[in-house]
Amino acid sequence: MRFRLTPRETSFYDMFAASADNIVTGSKLLMELLGADTPARGEIAERMRAAEHAGDDATHAIFHQLNSSFITPFDREDIYSLASSLDDIMDFMEEAVDLVVLYKVEELPKGVDQQIEVLVRAAELTAEAMPNLRTMDNLTEYWIEVNRLENQADQIHRKLLAHLFSGKYDAIEVLKLKQIVDVLEEAADAFEHVANTVETIAVKES
Repeated sequence: MRFRLTPRETSFYDMFAASADNIVTGSKLLMELLGADTPARGEIAERMRAAEHAGDDATHAIFHQLNSSFITPFDREDIYSLASSLDDIMDFMEEAVDLVVLYKVEELPKGVDQQIEVLVRAAELTAEAMPNLRTMDNLTEYWIEVNRLENQADQIHRKLLAHLFSGKYDAIEVLKLKQIVDVLEEAADAFEHVANTVETIAVKES
């Protein structure tokens, strides 16, 4: 790691960790949605909405700190990119839950559970990795595994699309379910964007 003569603002590390912990909360709400009946989904959506608002607050706090800090722990554009990508994950997860409720989906297609399991694992790995930004230690396995999970998510998504277009569902239901599985896929992509940003930061700091 480069030697620095000037002190750095370290509160970013805690804020990134808090943002990632909130994403774990969101992923668990997604998992809870799978086993919930229709009446319970509205309450889960409310909790997810609250988690998404907390994520927005965390992102705004990072941006505020970025704008008011003379010296940052790593490049400003990377701080912005990391915060934005973490925020995107929460946005996509909240959107997926909201769509399930708004579209009054009675039963999610087989394979959505696998999508969500991938997101839960990616959330856990991301939360474990954020504190390591302080030292840049033990991060290589993190971004390799998240990239592997994103590839797995791609495969699950393609199989889901094939299932949706198999003729089992009517056209309107296909449109509803496709939008939900597409948003979950975007969440997986956002996890990969976070991992790629962390890799970029680590390379610059090495």
